[in-house]
Amino acid sequence: MELRLYNTLTRRKEDFKPIEPGKVRMYTCGPTVYNYAHIGNLRSYIFADILRRTLEYAGYEVKQVMNVTDVGHLTSDSDTGEDKMEREARESGRDIWEIARYFEDVFFDDIAKLNIEPPVIKSRATEHVPEMVALVEKLIERGHAYQTRQAVYFDVTTFPTYTELSRQSLEDKITGARDEVQEDPEKRSPADFALWFKAAGRFANHIMRWESPWGVGFPGWHIECSAMSMKYLGETLDIHTGGEDHIWVHHPNEIAQSEGATGQKFVRFWLHGAFLVVGDLGGDADEERRMGKSEGNFLRLQTLIDMGYDPLAYRYACLMAHYRTKLKFTWKSMDAAASGYSSLKDFVARASQIGGQEQPWVGEFRERFAAAISDDLNMPMAMAAVSEMIREADRRREYGILDALYDFDRVLGLRLRESAEAATSVDSKVEALIKERERARAEKNWARADEIRQLLGEQGVTLEDTAQGTLWRKG
Repeated sequence: MELRLYNTLTRRKEDFKPIEPGKVRMYTCGPTVYNYAHIGNLRSYIFADILRRTLEYAGYEVKQVMNVTDVGHLTSDSDTGEDKMEREARESGRDIWEIARYFEDVFFDDIAKLNIEPPVIKSRATEHVPEMVALVEKLIERGHAYQTRQAVYFDVTTFPTYTELSRQSLEDKITGARDEVQEDPEKRSPADFALWFKAAGRFANHIMRWESPWGVGFPGWHIECSAMSMKYLGETLDIHTGGEDHIWVHHPNEIAQSEGATGQKFVRFWLHGAFLVVGDLGGDADEERRMGKSEGNFLRLQTLIDMGYDPLAYRYACLMAHYRTKLKFTWKSMDAAASGYSSLKDFVARASQIGGQEQPWVGEFRERFAAAISDDLNMPMAMAAVSEMIREADRRREYGILDALYDFDRVLGLRLRESAEAATSVDSKVEALIKERERARAEKNWARADEIRQLLGEQGVTLEDTAQGTLWRKG
């Protein structure tokens, strides 16, 4: 299966070929563990998971590395504000290391509930400070970095292609950076970014600190991803993923410091997921805003679970929009996704009991599904193929499509096989009642048949009388 992926660097779809045949080196920007991830954050990880699953579906072995930022991420990407971890520790009164591990555990619990494959390597920033220091030293040696009394900075004027990814002129970036409060008067340019912060001045009381050639301090946010990705994946990566907000600052900085240090191309394919925007969460139904804590519309996955939604219904919702288009979240859209996912599971449970051999007509839908996912992960088109195949199965009354659905689910990640097994697995007492009801129906003892249906319903078992016999499912 040949894949075409949209490369943010070139702004076009390109045929994907990895550096090493059959193997893919993939890096995913992970969480900053100072707070809970909201469902907008989690959409980005669902997109990265779909990408990884599609690559594996196509036969590639994927080595995915994901960082955990547990130090160094300031409240502004432009080196202003305070460390997010430190702020959370101060406001909550908790130990900073305890905060980092708690929110890291919650994050990975969330992605497990969404059936997102865990990264092959989970890389904590605090465990890779020596690699970051070595990278900064190399940048200084090559003339790309300089130090002030407060920090070590990357000099963006030494890297001519700095704005290639963002396609924003350096003048515009400098003007935009000046709009931020500049907290180091020794910076050569407002666009220069920090590689290492010294534990002095405004960071004199920083709790997380390490020794370095420039004194005690801590790493900048951007240097973390470069150091960790290149440690595990080499100087050139096949794919780097992240949210579209990283196109303007974080990822251009990663490119500059990585290529400045190695002289090699850092990433061949940059893929970015679009924002989740929020509609009617108690405000104007037509209003669309990016989800975030500052916006007052922060929704956790646990919030959805507490309201009775299956976590995979949210994954289903994300599959209905292309990863490069904004997805509008409303309670109405969430209800529609929950209903759609429930219907899909009901069909799979029903088809698993009816059975049957796969017929030649299913091959067309296999081809359509493969064509959709190989065209820059076109999941709405893939889901349309799934829906139309199910409708065709119902029209023909030929239900031998489970092998195809389970094959598709290697990419969809909706746990269809598991849900069918759970829905149709009953204990011996329930099975005996179902058989007794079938005998009652054969004997036209409708009163007893209805009595058993009601009894089973009270136990959470739903019956469906079809031309193929009586089917059942739990839930």
